[in-house]
Amino acid sequence: MKLEGTTIGVALTGSFCTYKKVFAQIEALVKMGADVYTIFSDKAQTFNTRFGTAEEFLKKAKELTGHDPILTIPDAEPIGPKSYLDILIIAPCTGNTLAKLAYGMTDSPVLMAAKAHIRNEKPLVLAIATNDALGFNMKNIGLLLNSPHIYFVPFGQDDVVKKPNSLIAHMELIPEVLEMGLDRKQMQPVLREYK
Repeated sequence: MKLEGTTIGVALTGSFCTYKKVFAQIEALVKMGADVYTIFSDKAQTFNTRFGTAEEFLKKAKELTGHDPILTIPDAEPIGPKSYLDILIIAPCTGNTLAKLAYGMTDSPVLMAAKAHIRNEKPLVLAIATNDALGFNMKNIGLLLNSPHIYFVPFGQDDVVKKPNSLIAHMELIPEVLEMGLDRKQMQPVLREYK
């Protein structure tokens, strides 16, 4: 497996309904032999929801990876000068994070990690999960799809009746997308039916 021996950052933002799938992929990456570091946004490390508590998620991240999660902007900043990640994925990547990333804002540990990582011209992967992807955030997706060093996990509409603007990445494709990202290739097609 190409990911064996790689150092991967997995940054989690607030789309808590996707955490079960994301944590399954973190576990898979570790089993493939990758060294995984997690980064949590401010909301991801403090909000308790019907999908689990912040404490449970932080504990699970450490148990799976063997590393304390990165929780502050100062702790995320060294990702740039130390250049220790081969690739970074934001999964899930909310609409809020998409918008801020598109406009160069770095007001959370996740956004600082992304900025610090991409300054080294290393691949950044986005696994979107946002209810306004086909609304306010479509322009931000367009900007990021055309940005160098940024790759997307293929995504689709998860509920066209109740949430017609919503898009969610196919989280099960994360390992393959990371492999392709390391080769500087975008997995195609980007738009896929969501089941």
